[in-house]
Amino acid sequence: MNEFSALFEGVSDPRRSNATRHDLHEMLMIALLCVLCGGECCHDMSLFGRTKERFLRQFMRLEHGIPSHDAFSDLFNALDPGSFQQVMGRLLGDFAANLSGVIAIDGKALRRSFCKASGASPLHLVQAFAAEARLVLGQARVDEKSNEITALPALLALLDLKGTTITADALHTQRATSEAICAKKGDYVLALKANQGRLYEDVKLYLDDPETAGNIQSFQTVDGDHGRIETRSASLCHDIDWLQEHHAWPGLAAIGKVTGTREIAGKTTTKTRYFLLSSALAPERFAEIVRLHWRIENSLHWVLDVTMNEDQARNRKGHGPENLAMLRRTALNLARTEPTKGSMRGKIKKAGWSDDFMLDMIREAMTV
Repeated sequence: MNEFSALFEGVSDPRRSNATRHDLHEMLMIALLCVLCGGECCHDMSLFGRTKERFLRQFMRLEHGIPSHDAFSDLFNALDPGSFQQVMGRLLGDFAANLSGVIAIDGKALRRSFCKASGASPLHLVQAFAAEARLVLGQARVDEKSNEITALPALLALLDLKGTTITADALHTQRATSEAICAKKGDYVLALKANQGRLYEDVKLYLDDPETAGNIQSFQTVDGDHGRIETRSASLCHDIDWLQEHHAWPGLAAIGKVTGTREIAGKTTTKTRYFLLSSALAPERFAEIVRLHWRIENSLHWVLDVTMNEDQARNRKGHGPENLAMLRRTALNLARTEPTKGSMRGKIKKAGWSDDFMLDMIREAMTV
């Protein structure tokens, strides 16, 4: 337990009086192991502790037995999410310090975390996801009366962006965001839509004009699977001095577009998306980065909702929804850094069936 307690150093105990009779680190460890084995709520944590009590006593004192579900609920409702997020950073270890590649930024709402009695809206988080490694790097809460734009600076402050490329949807295509990324020596590939008005119109007009084809580099891929054929064409222009004279966008080095054509059952659909880039990439890398961004949907949001049942989580009070969301993402990272092959669902099941495998997942992460 001394080895594992190092994970929770700096997490301040918000409990008072008799509520402190259960050891903080033991409670956090039980909660983490429970979620790692497929647990979803504070009731599951207490049930997991009672079921695994003989095993847990091999490395925990548990002086006052297994905490009740109310004890777990009170703890996570009061726990400071900022200090709890440090646990994720420690488990990521050297990986976070030497990060490179694509970091996808996107928001996610926990649909069942609303409270009708108090009029509270569902918790909304903005998250950073290492697309190639498929690991969650951090999260920031979006204030009820605000949006993701105001939460993003707090998330970027958690990350070392040197050598990375930030991708985000058009909501985050803001001058302040671009400046913040460049200030931390990162690059960006940001989606561009009509929310940027004249800038969007100028980029679209230039990239779609046949007469400018000589200044544009292109790359195309064709994929066929599951009864569909998808053609993706990436176009990129590095000669943008004319654009910067009018708009002076922070760090802008290139503009690009990706046109996707999908054929399914004889029907063809086409969609074109436009982007701002802070680095003069090759069109092949540009196309790869745009596609990597969508892993945050397929490898994070889908797993959280389908495998971990996050959208049905009913924690509503205090910091509970945010802290338990962090716990789920920490468990997901543990499963991803475990080196054996297998699906996320399979690893969660194996952790529940094998105590040794469950502990090895944490030890593996601690040595990364």
